Amino acid sequence: MVRRALTLLAALGLLLAFAVPVAARNINSMNAYKVTNLVSDTGVGGTLEDPLLVNAWGITAGPMTPWWVANNATSTSTLYGGSGAKFSIEVGVAGHPTGTVFNGSADFVVTSGAAHGPARFLFATEGGQILGWNPAVPPPAPAADAIVAATTAGAIYKGLAIGSVTSGGTTANYLYATDFHHARVDVFDGSFHPTTLTGGSFVDPGIPAGFAPFGIQNLGGTIYVTYAKQDADAVDEINGGGLGYVSAFGPDGSFIGRVASRGALNAPWGLAWAPSEPLGTHPFGKFSGDLLVGNFGNGRIHAYAPTDEGWEPRGVLKGTNHRPISIDGLWGIGFGNDAAAGSKNVLYFAAGPDDEAHGLFGSIAP
Repeated sequence: MVRRALTLLAALGLLLAFAVPVAARNINSMNAYKVTNLVSDTGVGGTLEDPLLVNAWGITAGPMTPWWVANNATSTSTLYGGSGAKFSIEVGVAGHPTGTVFNGSADFVVTSGAAHGPARFLFATEGGQILGWNPAVPPPAPAADAIVAATTAGAIYKGLAIGSVTSGGTTANYLYATDFHHARVDVFDGSFHPTTLTGGSFVDPGIPAGFAPFGIQNLGGTIYVTYAKQDADAVDEINGGGLGYVSAFGPDGSFIGRVASRGALNAPWGLAWAPSEPLGTHPFGKFSGDLLVGNFGNGRIHAYAPTDEGWEPRGVLKGTNHRPISIDGLWGIGFGNDAAAGSKNVLYFAAGPDDEAHGLFGSIAP
């Protein structure tokens, strides 16, 4: 009996010894993502061609809309479906747009003559402007240009987010723009007026001088801000390994905590939260349920997971060749909406390859 028990224990130990490596192999096999280039400004590599897509920067989509892409170099926004098919609307966005967001509220009203209405899509620009687009402002629909709603002298906005704060039973909507030149986050109320929030000023006290807010996204009600190193004129970012931070804030500007410091970060800008539903599945492979951070400096996407002790680096997204994915000039990233913007389990991206001289829109699927 003793001999039989020992034999069973030995067999169980052998099974466990093999189970751990097999599980590890299964998880690692989920880190093999397929990158598909969908649209470019030149049509290279079989992509659809759109000459307006140059230095494609921020991307956003409403619950049912296609992707709206902010084309920094051509001061336009163009629309694409999940397969890359272009929609007919082309919107002028003066001032070299960077970040863009969808607005489903009745706030952020833009006006042109007698026409007015809430901006459905909003843009921040490197010229320090906030612009909004409503399909009927000015008529006839669809409007050809976004309307300038606010201008901050000297500001260089590199990113834009939208959020809300509830206090005393009242909810107020806000825009958050990263002013890279002055190393701050500017906040605008629902009427585009500059404002100060009661919770804080989006300040992480541990960020060293010379780093400035760069990218920004509202993910699940938390405002995530990336930081990049400023050049000598505080106009553009400096690329390099370890040059970056990511921090989390409440929508009232209060500091929640640091997500990532230096390490694999390299001028981080893009932010997205990978899907994890339904429970027990891996809809986005190994990094399902993780915070994804896209680095402009080297085009890589790194994943981070919240833990009881803080945040844990989870690794870099790899391609089907088992090498790190690197997208030249990577800017915005985001998941589809299971409607015109494609599958909610597919990550879409915009980029400005060749030192921002060209443009690319594509997808990354598990």
